[in-house]
Amino acid sequence: MLLLARRYPQHGQAKAARELKSAGHAISPSGVRYIWKKHNLETAYKRLKAIAALRDPTMSNLTANQLAILKRGDISRGLVQDSRGSNTADGAAAPDERQNQILQAAADLFVKQGYGGTSIRDIAQRVGLLPGSVYHHFPCKEDLFVAIHHEGFRQLVVRSEAAIRAESDPWKRLELACAVHIDSAMEGDAIARITAIGLFAIHEDRLQRRLEKDRETYDQQLRKLVADLDLPRKTNRSIFRLALLGALNWTLIWYRPGKMTPKQIARELIRTFRAST
Repeated sequence: MLLLARRYPQHGQAKAARELKSAGHAISPSGVRYIWKKHNLETAYKRLKAIAALRDPTMSNLTANQLAILKRGDISRGLVQDSRGSNTADGAAAPDERQNQILQAAADLFVKQGYGGTSIRDIAQRVGLLPGSVYHHFPCKEDLFVAIHHEGFRQLVVRSEAAIRAESDPWKRLELACAVHIDSAMEGDAIARITAIGLFAIHEDRLQRRLEKDRETYDQQLRKLVADLDLPRKTNRSIFRLALLGALNWTLIWYRPGKMTPKQIARELIRTFRAST
């Protein structure tokens, strides 16, 4: 397998797995990547770097296209190092703009093409990087998917807290938080939309567990808002909260721009829930 990596450095893990299968070696693409990663060869850039280190220093054996990949990779790595070395005036680390660009590009593609239909190569091309540069920030696509949810829930909690901060009436606070939820899901950017879908999407168990912490942070905020309501003693507040969350998420299915605004929907939704208690 390592010989194949050096012989065909631009082969992706899927193509390498097919080549090995044709030679009588059954291994999955993820298995190829595991072994390549173990030897620090998981990207075309790293494989070409390894070849360049073994061969003539002039790298005359590499093609023009391969030399171009090396050049782009060196530039990308330089950008990453620059972003890590940059500091704000108070000495704190500056935000990683490159990472934010990757997150936004990935979210855009996940919305348009779906998680399964989007590759790291697609994301890299969107931001003008080599796949290896994306892997530098996010070791795998699942990590990127989880990071999008983390950022989306962070933004949602911050927006909700800002919206309800100056309001003291419990029902109005809940209405304002619901308006933020609907607005983020319907009018927000791709990160917000992926997060909204993630609130009721069912993923495989391992991925569900990785998303639970961020979901729970947002659910705690909603739980506190419901706890502050003056509800009849017989009301099951957990059922009330979950039913409300389900109604909020269902707007993803029926919402049509140009009719009711997120604020109007939230007002009617809370009016309905309040009347039912």
